[in-house]
Amino acid sequence: MAANSATVPRLVRCAIYTRKSTEDGLDQAFNSLDAQREAGESYIHSQVAEGWQTLPHRYDDGGFTGSNMERPGLRKLVQDIEAGRIDCVVVYKVDRLSRSLLDFARLMSVFEKRCVTFVSVTQQFNTSTPVGRLTLHILLSFSEFEREIIRERTRDKKAAARRKGKWIGGYVPLGYDLDARGGRLIVNEAETEQVRAIYGLFAANRSLDKTLEQIEIRGYKTKTWTTRDDKVHAGRPFTEASLIRLLTNGLYAGMVNYKGKTYRGEQGAIVDKRLWKRVQEIVRKLPVQSKPRTSRAKTLLGGLFYCGLCSKPMAYTATVREQRRYEYYVCRTRSSGCSGCSISAPTIETSVMEQVVNALHQMRTGPGSTRACKLRQAFGRDWRSLTREQLRDLIHSCVERVSYDGSTGRVSIKLREERRDA
Repeated sequence: MAANSATVPRLVRCAIYTRKSTEDGLDQAFNSLDAQREAGESYIHSQVAEGWQTLPHRYDDGGFTGSNMERPGLRKLVQDIEAGRIDCVVVYKVDRLSRSLLDFARLMSVFEKRCVTFVSVTQQFNTSTPVGRLTLHILLSFSEFEREIIRERTRDKKAAARRKGKWIGGYVPLGYDLDARGGRLIVNEAETEQVRAIYGLFAANRSLDKTLEQIEIRGYKTKTWTTRDDKVHAGRPFTEASLIRLLTNGLYAGMVNYKGKTYRGEQGAIVDKRLWKRVQEIVRKLPVQSKPRTSRAKTLLGGLFYCGLCSKPMAYTATVREQRRYEYYVCRTRSSGCSGCSISAPTIETSVMEQVVNALHQMRTGPGSTRACKLRQAFGRDWRSLTREQLRDLIHSCVERVSYDGSTGRVSIKLREERRDA
């Protein structure tokens, strides 16, 4: 009589995804990401009898918000799912994966397409059943509601602080320092003379160009500041834009502005109010061409970048949070089949550059293909050493269209056709 053989469970390859919204504490030997991963490993170990196995690769996103999908660890996770390397995704809590119901629905679509299950260690449910999926959507709805409430409270708190004339954060302007005891602005006596001198020079010259020349002669620079990690950012030579910002900043006259209204600030005034008002009158009367303009070089893919879902142009935008600047290309369309998507500007621009360089070097040369040869020669150098304006000109001369599909993360590039001489 044949002996009964035990059924070997199917191997379930489990990926652990971890995320933390801020970078605080990530430099510690055992941080929040490590704690989340340890909890995930313990849960997977409890399912060893079911064939569960922890994948060695770490999918960590430290210092990234859960309100969007622009995260390197999440991007790698989706890529490995699409490649069929993952059977189950394990997280400590559902909002670690996403705090947006729309983004989560997109991720669930990718998971279901590749037959990948999803498990939250602290919220027991199984997405392979209708009840589990319903529970998941209820939890995520409350998570998104919580995020919106926190955002609203933060906005109201900042508005109340502004009305009381308080400093609510951002780049500390030249002439002030941040009081470590209370987070308020205190006058930096060593820099106040420089600020007053700049106001005096502009009031006398009534010209940005002449003022910039004299500022350069005197060696004046913008604010030198230090990050929380003690990284020093040295001051830079003034530009037309930074000079305008300094000249129109109401903080120097002891004021704060909020939604078009002016309130008395708690910081000390540096510039006499009459001088400040006179400078504002001069700035308003400046010729249009003398006022700061948005550089065309900033939008490296401007006019070329389109949403792959709705075929509408992607717009460049930037925001500053906790003294860090974030740049994106965003689809603002809210139509059928497209609910808007965004992608990090440095990420997509680097990807486009690398793909264009590879495509140009793979092109066959022939009689009349002079433009391709010139472009190959231009990109043959280290393209990262080129200026933004040079990169923009090169990209626009050889690329006809760039498309980005926010649901899959795929980027498509269409090169301009080579015109050969007769």
